[in-house]
Amino acid sequence: MERKDNGRLEGRTAIVTGSTYGIGEAIAKVLSSEGAISIITGRTDEEGERVAEEIKSAGGAAEFHHLDVTDEKEVDEVTRATYEKYGKIDILVNNAGIAGPNKPTHEYTREEWEYVFDVNVTGAFLCTKHVVPYMKKRGGGNIVYISSIYGIVGAQDIPAYHATKASNRIMAKIDALLYAKDNIRVNSVHPGFIWTPLVKDFLTDQSENLGGTIEDLRRELDAAHPIGHIGEPNDIAYGVLYLVSDEAKFVTGSELVIDGGYTSR
Repeated sequence: MERKDNGRLEGRTAIVTGSTYGIGEAIAKVLSSEGAISIITGRTDEEGERVAEEIKSAGGAAEFHHLDVTDEKEVDEVTRATYEKYGKIDILVNNAGIAGPNKPTHEYTREEWEYVFDVNVTGAFLCTKHVVPYMKKRGGGNIVYISSIYGIVGAQDIPAYHATKASNRIMAKIDALLYAKDNIRVNSVHPGFIWTPLVKDFLTDQSENLGGTIEDLRRELDAAHPIGHIGEPNDIAYGVLYLVSDEAKFVTGSELVIDGGYTSR
């Protein structure tokens, strides 16, 4: 993605968790295209370095830090290193997450259930915990939780994932109330079906269990959306860009649904 001239985030520092692929990668690239310094984080070093290099090749600013959001020591190290280098942390996007097993609730082991919560909920908590003090020093900031449409409505699959996304939705509202006085805005974004590895894996699983080709299932999924197709990672990235920009200065505690009309039926 080429650097743009608008500069809506010029000079701001943005930590994007889980930004080595998919939606997180798109968010990091869009923010950098508008002038932000994107701190790429994730557990796959090779992919993280790739994303950072692609941003820099396009004229943006970025660097990669290895980060497992469930490891508080690593979270502290990455946030501290970012603050010490740039003197501020303006934006945090809590995007890192896993789907977990796709089976009924009663078939989960406790360990399986808790691991999904550890990554998706506790990981987001740890990042917010360590970023907020730096934002307060700065005099403000923006936090975005990447939730899901299934943080608002129910579904008959991956129950732990959906439960964590409901948690992310409420975490954003709580933080919005707690930190409004500190000029820290907090919102949640709720993607519908976006063509990412998670959705590809979902269709692969459906194909194996129910039959039919992935291509046929993709067409059925496209047709289920009033707009006629599922989304792309950039559709979410531009929603995040709006929320962390000055154009959204009166927006906090809100939930931005980006789903092609899927949940409007």
